[in-house]
Amino acid sequence: MKPKLLLSGEGKMPWYIEAFTALGAEIAAEHCPEYGETFDGLVLCGGVDIDPARYGQSVMGSVGMDPVRDAAEYALVDAFLRADKPIFGICRGHQLLNVYFGGSLIQHIPTAEDHVMHDRVDSVHRVCAEPDSVLSILYGREFSVNSAHHQAVDRVGEGLRITARALDGTVEALEHTSLPVISVQWHPERISCSKRRADASNGEILISHYIDFCRSRKGRGR
Repeated sequence: MKPKLLLSGEGKMPWYIEAFTALGAEIAAEHCPEYGETFDGLVLCGGVDIDPARYGQSVMGSVGMDPVRDAAEYALVDAFLRADKPIFGICRGHQLLNVYFGGSLIQHIPTAEDHVMHDRVDSVHRVCAEPDSVLSILYGREFSVNSAHHQAVDRVGEGLRITARALDGTVEALEHTSLPVISVQWHPERISCSKRRADASNGEILISHYIDFCRSRKGRGR
C-alpha cells in the first residue's frame, strides 16, 4: 500500500511531486498545510530563509523570510513527532529541523559561491558521510550531491547528530538519535527521475528509502 505523505513547501512544487509520486507515495503538497491523521510522513521542502529570530539572532544575511510558513511548519513538526511519524527535511527543511531542536544557522556561509545555483543550475560537490549513518549505507562514505543554498547549520540542535559534511565542512545531513527524523542540505528531488544528473548521486535512492520507511511504519502512529 502506498504511504500518504504531506509535503510542505511553496507553490505546486512539480519536481517534488514528480519524484515522490513516481517512487511510490501518495502525496498532498501545500503551502502552510495543517496536520492530518491520515498522513504517514512529513516532507519539509526547500524555500526561503528561516526568520533568524527563531534562533535568537537579528538579520545578518537572511533574505525572503516567511514567518507564517515557519510557524506552520513548527506546528507540523510538533504534530508529526507526537504521532511518532517520520519527518524528512530537504534544504530549508533541513535547516528548519535544526532550528526546531534548538540549533542555529550560519546566515551566509563564507563558501556560498560553491553551494548556490549558477545560471539557475544547481552546483555539485562531494560530501563525506559518517560510517554508521543512513547515507553511508545508501551511498557509501563519499558521493556527489547537488547544491542550491547560502545558509547552513551552525550549532546543532539537541538530539541531532551530523551524518555528512561537504569537503569545506558545511553540515550536509542530520539524523535524530531517537526520533524518526532525517534531513539533508541538498535536493534529492532534483536529481531523481527525469531530473537525473550524471555528475550527482541518484536522489531516487534516498527518496525511496524514506518512502519505504514510512510504509513500514504505517499504523504505528498515535
